[in-house]
Amino acid sequence: MTNPLLSFDDLPRFDQVDPQHVEPAIDQLLVQANAALETVTTPEFEASWNAIAQVLDVATERLSRAWGTVSHLNSVADTPELRAAYNAVLPKVTEFYTRLGADERLYAKYKAIPAESLNAEQRQAHKNALRNFVLGGADLQGADRERFAAIAERQAALSQKFSENALDATDAFAYYAQADELDGLPEDIRQAARNAAQADGQEGYKLTLKMPCYLPVMQFASSSALRAKLYKAYVTRASEQAEAEGIQFDNSAIINELLALRLEEAKLLNFPNFGALSVAPKMADSPQQVVDFLRDLAQRARPFAEKDLADLRAFAKEHLGLNDPQPWDWPYVSEKLKEARYAFNEQEVKQYFPLPKVLAGLFKIVETLFEVNIREDHASVWHESVRFFRIERSSPAGTVELVGQFYLDPQARNGKRGGAWMDDVRTRWLRPDTHTLQTPVAHLVCNFASGVDGKPALLTHDDVTTLFHEFGHGLQHLLTQVNERDVSGISGVEWDAVELPSQFMENFCWEWDVLKDMTAHVDTDLPLPRALFDKMLAAKNFQSGMQTLRQIDA
Repeated sequence: MTNPLLSFDDLPRFDQVDPQHVEPAIDQLLVQANAALETVTTPEFEASWNAIAQVLDVATERLSRAWGTVSHLNSVADTPELRAAYNAVLPKVTEFYTRLGADERLYAKYKAIPAESLNAEQRQAHKNALRNFVLGGADLQGADRERFAAIAERQAALSQKFSENALDATDAFAYYAQADELDGLPEDIRQAARNAAQADGQEGYKLTLKMPCYLPVMQFASSSALRAKLYKAYVTRASEQAEAEGIQFDNSAIINELLALRLEEAKLLNFPNFGALSVAPKMADSPQQVVDFLRDLAQRARPFAEKDLADLRAFAKEHLGLNDPQPWDWPYVSEKLKEARYAFNEQEVKQYFPLPKVLAGLFKIVETLFEVNIREDHASVWHESVRFFRIERSSPAGTVELVGQFYLDPQARNGKRGGAWMDDVRTRWLRPDTHTLQTPVAHLVCNFASGVDGKPALLTHDDVTTLFHEFGHGLQHLLTQVNERDVSGISGVEWDAVELPSQFMENFCWEWDVLKDMTAHVDTDLPLPRALFDKMLAAKNFQSGMQTLRQIDA
């Protein structure tokens, strides 16, 4: 049977990939990539962008696509067997890419490429490549070179273990609450917790640390004891402060070692600290420039944050009888103050944002803005809740062009990393081997609540904003018109610039003309009332001072 990780003629065959496929496929692709590296670094090989791309880039692109499939599954469908296979191969992949980025022969070959032979896209990719050779240790010699490679391998292993510990610590927690502990909790959250407990063969209501469960408990549960239990478990995950059963996931030593390795890496490359190394490929000029910017923003936000905190304290004392609010009380107090001040709550809003309606509205905006069509398509997926779409554009002549495709994985579940992100499956590229245009494909991953009682998933307005945010990243990747792989889509974009498209898309979540067409009450099918939208808009900057300071000021 053909190894599905070695099939590159179409999309990844996610449902066919087994852990046993990982090592044989990656080993074979590493052999091919190493052979390609040896070929292009011989003295007689032409120092030409296209010549190198036809051999080396084709081989490394195949490796990166296969490894990307494995890495993605490791993030969204983790199992002990897949994790073992991933960790068995991780050192080999890290070693290859570290060696590739520091290869003196390849570095010399790139430096010898005539600038006049490059088009604008290639010039930018070439400039980035020369910089990355330096940052990858190509100028190091002897023991320093060996130590640099060892640091890279160790950092990769530690980073993976850190992620595993965070995931395992989150998945390991479950509290089966009794009904009398759930006063104030929204009905859909209660029902989801009841269903989760029944699926485990347990009585009561299963509460977890996954955001669709944790956040509503912190915002709405009347029981301070219940909020405290979940809060303490959440903030001590994967730390030395965890309960005895969770101490096995402690990341403290990993963090300390990573910090030490990062400093050592920076020193080897003649940077004073890791911050200076980190900003080298970014727009910011120095760590001090970043710190000065953040301190200035914090100074401006502090008066507003102090007023926000004073308002919370006063409300907690006068209306909730909390003279000394604890950390687990603040989200609850904040939600109650917001309800009192603006006469609505997030649960009321959520009823108007069923996921199918939100997606239809999002797609309509994108189709209007960018003159494309989005329609559902079929592809191999890793979970039944994952959907697959294609983006097309019609030409004046009436032909339909495939622009790109994307997977949407919206729901939280065990074995899936928390948060929301966009990642590439493959990049738009005018392939040097076939001289055909490869269209881009992306992953859009969120962690929303699932629907209950046969109803669709309901999104909070924050969830909607998150979806639009990640779709903004996806659009940058999918609608690119750049044909050079290393600077196409999100590739080669500075980290402190890459958030622009995502932030841009968030703005539409606050436009009445958009929301009225992408909302429908889950029971009545009526759109969001204008009066409720006006309340939401009035509350848009509620406690933004505290939220800003929480992000940027220690």
